[in-house]
Amino acid sequence: MKVKLPTTIIVFGARGDLSKRKLYPAFFDLYLKDVLPDKFKILGVSRANISSDEFGELVEKSISNNHKKKSISSKIHDFSYSQTYISGVFEDIKTYKKIAEDLLKIDEKFGFCSNKLFYLAVPPKYYETILKNLKKSGLTIPCSKEEGWTRVLIEKPFGSNYETAKDLDKLLGELFLEEQIFRIDHYLAKETIQNILTFRFTNTLFEPIWSNKHIEKIQIKLLEKLDVVKRGAFYDGMGALRDVGQNHILQILAAVTMENPKELNSENIREKRTELLLALNPISKKELSLSAVKGQYEGYKKEEGVTPNSKTETYFKLKAFIKNKRWEGVPFTLESGKALSETKTEAKIYFKEKKPCFCAASHKEHVHQNIITFRIQPDESISIEFYVKKPSLTMDYLKKNLCFKYGGDVLEGVMPDAYEKILFDCMVGDQTLFTSTKEVLASWKFINSILEGWKDKDPIIYKKGSDGPEE
Repeated sequence: MKVKLPTTIIVFGARGDLSKRKLYPAFFDLYLKDVLPDKFKILGVSRANISSDEFGELVEKSISNNHKKKSISSKIHDFSYSQTYISGVFEDIKTYKKIAEDLLKIDEKFGFCSNKLFYLAVPPKYYETILKNLKKSGLTIPCSKEEGWTRVLIEKPFGSNYETAKDLDKLLGELFLEEQIFRIDHYLAKETIQNILTFRFTNTLFEPIWSNKHIEKIQIKLLEKLDVVKRGAFYDGMGALRDVGQNHILQILAAVTMENPKELNSENIREKRTELLLALNPISKKELSLSAVKGQYEGYKKEEGVTPNSKTETYFKLKAFIKNKRWEGVPFTLESGKALSETKTEAKIYFKEKKPCFCAASHKEHVHQNIITFRIQPDESISIEFYVKKPSLTMDYLKKNLCFKYGGDVLEGVMPDAYEKILFDCMVGDQTLFTSTKEVLASWKFINSILEGWKDKDPIIYKKGSDGPEE
């Protein structure tokens, strides 16, 4: 599917880390796949006083770091230097007047009023400023009903708690309709996350046993070896629960546990995700000591930008429950942290142990469960642990693994980057992989009670390279 109408992407934070690492390489990959419109332009906006040629050099370098093939170097060069740039301060309304002037010039060259996509690739503290100035300048008003839609892409975190998320949503609602707002959680665009829904709702094998009747527990982990890596000042005001708990972890949980949306459309899928998030049982302040662990790695307070008496968590582990017929009584362990022994993101579904064991007497005491693992990163895969009879004169069994892996000869190079998917879906108007207002508020509602309970609680210190706090 190719985007046909002329489109201009206005990137606020054009020289930032996100833009250089993710956006420009993703746009170029879409360009190579010939799905971008023939008339396409990136308009970069940031504080630095550089020319459009210098911006082209920055874009070229960003893309080249991702593509080592010399055969496409000329394509990288042509794509990079066809983009444009303006210098401006987000707080100054004059910046938005300059944007309007440049957009008018671009549309004149196109001979058509182009689609306008505003990408806020900036720290959350700038969201309100940029949105208010977009409103003042009138830049978000479409040309007409026939020409040029306007949309906005906003990175997570969407707010810092329930109230701030609500306020930000109110401001967005004054500028855009819900169908124009694309709130990014790039985990939703990962192939393995999308494949959880296909695995569950396309196959007839698993959905009939996907409930508390057959499932004992579910674990979701997002673990990192890296520490805060020079992002101390940003991370210290955030913490692990806001950074990945409110979004990535809960979205994985929703994919694993939501009801069948029946149809493959964004409205149904987002509605079912919302229903699930609203069914999460809040963890009260009294329950926190039994249901949640707050940790901080040793040496975190000495990181650049971190306050010396910081109580910010770099690790959390929660036990959650869902109040509905399907999942009543099933414990969900949600865990994430930095500076740990390994890097991996996965969801594990543990089925109840078969009793009595159909096995030799020597195996009667062994715990043997079927486990389905969705490995999201690294080494993306879906695996199923099962048991077979060992070739012998007795009824001994062996544990085996049935595994589908991404990559390899069959799928090498096919799997798109999450940001490619995000950008493409936004341009074609598909909101399936973007969180709705209701989803955002439902997830904050669950997380808020934990944040409130942890406000004055000291984190448990754990060693870097460990598995987290011993508790």
